Amino acid sequence: RQLQHSPQQIEMRKIPNNGNLKMTKVAYPLGLFICLFIYVAYIKWHWASATQAFFSITEVASGARRGQQAHSPLGTATHGHEVFYGIMFDAGSTGTRVHIFQFARQPGETPTLTHETFKALKPGLSAYADDVEKSTSGIQELLDVAKKDVPFDFWKATPLVLKATAGLRLLPGEKAQKLLQKVKEVFKASPFLVGDDCVSIMNGTDEGVSAWITVNFLTGSLKTPGRSSVGMLDLGGGSTQITFLPRVEDTLQTSPPGYLTSLQMFNRTYKLYSYSYLGLGLMSARLAILGGMEGKPAEDGKELVSPCLSPGFTGEWQHAEITYRISGQKAAVNLHELCASRVSEILRNKVHRTEEVKDVDFYAFSYYYDLAANVGLIDVEKGGSLVVGDFDIAAKYVCRTAETHPPGNPFLCMDLTYISLLLQEFGFPENKVLKLTRKINNVETSWALGAIFHYIDSLRRQKNPAS
Repeated sequence: RQLQHSPQQIEMRKIPNNGNLKMTKVAYPLGLFICLFIYVAYIKWHWASATQAFFSITEVASGARRGQQAHSPLGTATHGHEVFYGIMFDAGSTGTRVHIFQFARQPGETPTLTHETFKALKPGLSAYADDVEKSTSGIQELLDVAKKDVPFDFWKATPLVLKATAGLRLLPGEKAQKLLQKVKEVFKASPFLVGDDCVSIMNGTDEGVSAWITVNFLTGSLKTPGRSSVGMLDLGGGSTQITFLPRVEDTLQTSPPGYLTSLQMFNRTYKLYSYSYLGLGLMSARLAILGGMEGKPAEDGKELVSPCLSPGFTGEWQHAEITYRISGQKAAVNLHELCASRVSEILRNKVHRTEEVKDVDFYAFSYYYDLAANVGLIDVEKGGSLVVGDFDIAAKYVCRTAETHPPGNPFLCMDLTYISLLLQEFGFPENKVLKLTRKINNVETSWALGAIFHYIDSLRRQKNPAS
């Protein structure tokens, strides 16, 4: 680039240096010339850098449009975004499932889930309690799925975790530990990132908190600080969980010990209200309503009679590998009232009520979804929204018709009555809207996503406490 000089400067060059000019008259234009040269050089360098940065950004954008996959180890950036993986084994009572999650992260932003691979095997780990060696082939089969799904370059940096739920919780401690130790040995022999805490039994609160992370991650609430988070209701077979982020000081002050838990995610600390009620899951509640005791057969094979079953109904029901003979009360009238009275006895003083649940948006899962779909309150495939009072209306209808026409599912009157009263005990008014779904943005609302996400986040904090 040519420098432009003023006429005065050109004229100055023509004047011969005869020694009569004072030094200052030469130094001044010379200094000006040097300053101009440095300034122009800086502008050229800065322009070149900016151009290079622009083309880099353009390359990232065009690469994303072409669907290019960045393959680099955890913690490194390719084409402007970082890609990383996590593998979570969900060891449930009926089967073991592997979730392989792929995440992408733009610098300074919350990660996004870009892909999930899922595979399940039956039976559950607890089925191998008396022969732990047999458990290894299924675990290895699921690990092979992960090896195919996670690129080779990422293996060493991809965390591998197994968390067991109800099935292993119910096993005698020694048997459960032997199974977990065997799984840990298989994990240690794998090429993935395996920590000392890679295999464990989840407690109910962890399950609730992990499900809360999943839901709020998928709805975008964790991505936007200040955005209202959503609450989570889960109704399993043995336990039921409620988790939400309190905004009202009174909730924090009046919650009993053990109902509040701290969670660190994305350099923020969340103080969550989260509790798991063991024994108030749908199957355990059925047994209590029937008058049975968890883990014990009925005395002398006695029949369990309940006002929540159709009059004249007799049958058998298996729960936790024990078979019970059950029947309805003879000539019972107003089934719903009798059933509601019995359910209220079971729930009395068992559930902590919070006023704030009225003002928090809640998602409900598992048996909440299944029962609502069963009686047509929501679409079987897509789910939907309903109000809490819909469960009560459905319960009254089913119980009334069951007095003369027993339903295909003999527990329908009991289950709907139980769900209706459980939600009321939590403090939900009849007009409170609940969202029932199995997927958010086409991703399963399993606790597994939240659990692996939290695990990866904690690894990052250990590696770089200041980040």
